[in-house]
Amino acid sequence: MVKLSVVVPFFNVQTYAPDTLTSLRANAREDFEFLLVDDCSTDGTPEILDRAAREIPGAVLLRHEKNEGLATARNTGLDAARGRYLAFLDGDDWLAPGHLSRLVTAMEELDCDFLRTDHVVNTDRSRSVKRAPIARRGELLRPRDAILPAHRTTSVDYPYAWAGMYHRRLLDRGLLHFTPGLRTAEDRPWIWKLHREADSFAAVSTLGIFYRRGVSTSLTQIGDIRQLDFIRAFDQVIEETANDVDADRLLPKAVRTYCALISHHVSSIGRFEPAVAKKLRSMSAAALRRMPQDVLGEALSSMDEERAGVLRKLRRRRAGSPAPTAGSGAAA
Repeated sequence: MVKLSVVVPFFNVQTYAPDTLTSLRANAREDFEFLLVDDCSTDGTPEILDRAAREIPGAVLLRHEKNEGLATARNTGLDAARGRYLAFLDGDDWLAPGHLSRLVTAMEELDCDFLRTDHVVNTDRSRSVKRAPIARRGELLRPRDAILPAHRTTSVDYPYAWAGMYHRRLLDRGLLHFTPGLRTAEDRPWIWKLHREADSFAAVSTLGIFYRRGVSTSLTQIGDIRQLDFIRAFDQVIEETANDVDADRLLPKAVRTYCALISHHVSSIGRFEPAVAKKLRSMSAAALRRMPQDVLGEALSSMDEERAGVLRKLRRRRAGSPAPTAGSGAAA
């Protein structure tokens, strides 16, 4: 029986894929499988993956005929997964030797629906530890309770799918698939759904995931139209949370987080192509008007005045009205 399935999407990461694959080899066990999803790479990545599929125990190579984005690539891996437990890794990140076995042991001991872990942020010049915002470690917790309070950073603000491990019963319940076609912020509706609908989770201090920040091909570094998928992603969060039995309690957190994301993108609007910047303003204005206005009003009242002022101006903005200058964005 396959104990663990690890879903690893790749797209044009020939420079980094060898490190990723080497780390998988250092985590291999006879009851682990590694689902390598090539999302129609156009550089040297396919050849690297061909070799890895032959050489790494448990490696299974899956290919897309066209580029479909990270969310869909992860879904392709999930559809092929056979393991009792599931994990994710991105094709430009890597793992410490034995990290996956340590997480499997934690899953077996705690018998929770999912685990969350800390990770190491790696840049060209430095490394730093990013801790999951969950104080209690190594004990069963109720995911819904970890969404609040609205004014604090909580577990839903730590959306990284690769920072943890997941029981197959979540896959069987339809809670692990990502919204198809989302090219950024795909983790946001996903982590909210997990916390609303899963029964148990735990945080552990097992450190062994290395996240490579500042990769030039990452969508966080590219100011094109795909970045605006964060609006579709968080529209989904708002819609699904509004239908939750605890909507009155949870919506203020969802709205406040959405506002923070809009403010963050508007504050860095200069990195977007001009046509995309214009679309960002108009789509953000429409998104603010779609939110529950009473909840939005409370959220704006609790924010600093500079950021709230920018968001209020956006909300009043009409389609086709003159855009504010790039310098008018608030700090994220």
